[in-house]
Amino acid sequence: MGSSRKNNFVMQASILAIAGIVSRIIGLLYRGPLHAVIGDVGLGFYQSAYAFYTIILLISSYSIPSAISKIIAQKLALKEYKNAHRLFRGAMLYVMAIGALFSVVLYLGAEIFVEKDAIWVLRAFAPTIFLYGILGVLRGYFQAHGSMIQTSVSQIVEQIVNAVVSIGGAYLLIKHLMGTMTIPEDEAGKVQRGIFGAVGSALGTGAGVLVALLFMLVIYGLNRNFFRKRRRQDMSLNEDSYMEIFKVITFTVVPFILSTAVYNLSGSINTKIYTGIYKEWKRLSALEVQTAWGIFSGQALTIANIPIAFASAMSAAMIPSISALIVAEKVEEAKRKIAMATRVTMVVAIPCAVGMLFLAEPLIYLLFQDTAESLVVAGKLLGVLTPSVIFYALSTLNSAILQGINQMKKPIYNAAIALVAQTICVGLLLRYTTLGIYGVAIANTVYSGIMAWMNQHATKRAIGYRQELLKTFAIPLCASGIMGIVVLGGFKVLQFGLRSMRIATILAVCLGIVVYGMALLLLKGVSEEEILQMPKGEQLARFLKRLKLLKGLSH
Repeated sequence: MGSSRKNNFVMQASILAIAGIVSRIIGLLYRGPLHAVIGDVGLGFYQSAYAFYTIILLISSYSIPSAISKIIAQKLALKEYKNAHRLFRGAMLYVMAIGALFSVVLYLGAEIFVEKDAIWVLRAFAPTIFLYGILGVLRGYFQAHGSMIQTSVSQIVEQIVNAVVSIGGAYLLIKHLMGTMTIPEDEAGKVQRGIFGAVGSALGTGAGVLVALLFMLVIYGLNRNFFRKRRRQDMSLNEDSYMEIFKVITFTVVPFILSTAVYNLSGSINTKIYTGIYKEWKRLSALEVQTAWGIFSGQALTIANIPIAFASAMSAAMIPSISALIVAEKVEEAKRKIAMATRVTMVVAIPCAVGMLFLAEPLIYLLFQDTAESLVVAGKLLGVLTPSVIFYALSTLNSAILQGINQMKKPIYNAAIALVAQTICVGLLLRYTTLGIYGVAIANTVYSGIMAWMNQHATKRAIGYRQELLKTFAIPLCASGIMGIVVLGGFKVLQFGLRSMRIATILAVCLGIVVYGMALLLLKGVSEEEILQMPKGEQLARFLKRLKLLKGLSH
C-alpha cells in the first residue's frame, strides 16, 4: 500500500488543503495591516467591488481548473496522451478569448455593477480576469495528472504577492493622492480616502495572479520533456479534432461555470441589496452602510470561509479521481471515495465551526484592528455564520461529486432554488426587521443550509450510496463539543493570567487542536488506515501508538 497511499486523492487533497488554508491565513494576516491602512470604509468599497469581480471571474474562468482536470483526467485514464494535450491547448485558446472579452466587459460595465464610488475599484480588477483563465488551465492540467503540489505552491505564492502589493499599493495611493495618511474629519474626505485605498488593494489581486502564472509557466517548462515523451509513447489511433475538443470544452466548462456562478451569486446579491436597496429603504449614508458591510464581508465572512478551503481542496482532488473511475465503470470504488471524502471533510469542518462559535470575538480581535464596538458586531456576525461553515463544506464537496459523475445540471438547479430562498429571506429581514447586517448573515446561513441538504440528497440519488453517520457527523460533533468547552475555559484562564487576548487566543486554538484530536481518537472517530492516508501519516501513526491513542482502533 506504500506507493498507492502516496498517490491517493485524500493525500493530494490534504496537500492542496494545507496550501489553501495557508493561503487564507496569509490573507487573514494581511487583512489586519490592510484594515489599518484603508479602514472599514475602504474595506467596504473593496468588498463591494470584489463581489462583482468574483461573479465575472466565475462566469469566465474560475471553474476552469476543475473542468479541465475532469476532461483531461478522462483522456489520461484511457491513456490518450495526445488527445489530453490537444485538450490542454484548446483550453488555452478558449480561456484567452473568453478572458479578454470579460476583462473588457468588467472595465466598461463597472458602473452597471457597483455604486459610483466603487467604479474605479472594480475597474482595477479587470486585467486579472484575463490572467486568471490562463493560470486556471495550467493548474487544471497538473491536477488532471493527480498532482496538486504545483497548484498548492502557486496559491501560496499568489497570496504572498497579493498581500504585499495590496498593503503597499493602498498605502502609496492614499499617501500620493491624499497627501497624508491622516483620516479626514469630513464624510466626503473619508469616502475619497476609502476609494483610493480600495483601488490600491485591488491591484494586489492582479499582481498575485500574474506572479502565480509566471511560476506555473516555469513549472510547465520544466516538465515539458516528460509530457512530450508520453505523447510519443501514445499508440492510440483516435485523434480528436479541434472542433470536437472545443465542443467538449464548452459542454463541460459551461455547466461548471453556471453551477459555480449561481452557487456564488448569493454574495453579489447580498451586496447589491444591502449597499444599494437597503441604504435607500432606511435612508442611510454610504459611510454607515460601507462600514457595516466591511465588518461583515471583510472580517466575519473572511474568517468563516477559511475552513471551506479544505472542502474546496477535497473537491478539486475528487473531480478528476471520480471522473476517471466513472469512465472505467468502477462505481463501487467511486462510492467508497465519496464516503471517505465526506467523512474527512466533516472531521475538519465541524470542529472549525464549533471553535469559531466559542472564540468568535477573540479570533476577530486576533486578526483585525477593531474598535470595541466593531469587535462586538464582528464577533456576533461570526457566531451567526458558524453553521454555514459545515453547510458550505458539505455542499461544496457534493457539488464537485455531482460534476464528477456527469450530473452537472443538478448543482445549478439546487443553487438556483437556494438563491431564490435566500434572496427572499434577506429582503424580508432587511425590510421588515431591525436586524440590519445581521439579517444578511442569517440569510447567508439559510442559503448554505438549503444547498447542503439538496446537494447531499442529489448525490445519494445519483450514485446510490448511503453515508455512514456515526463517524462522519456524530463523533466529530461530540468531540468538537468537548473541545469547545475546554477551549472557552482555557481561553478565560489564559487571558486572566497573561493579560493578553491575542496570546491567549493563539494558545487556546493550539489547545483546541490537541483536545479535539485526542477526543476524536478516544471516541474511535478515525482509524489508523485513515491516518496513514494523511501527509506524514506513518510518522503520526507511530507517534500516536507510542501515546497509546491508537490502541483498539480498526486497522
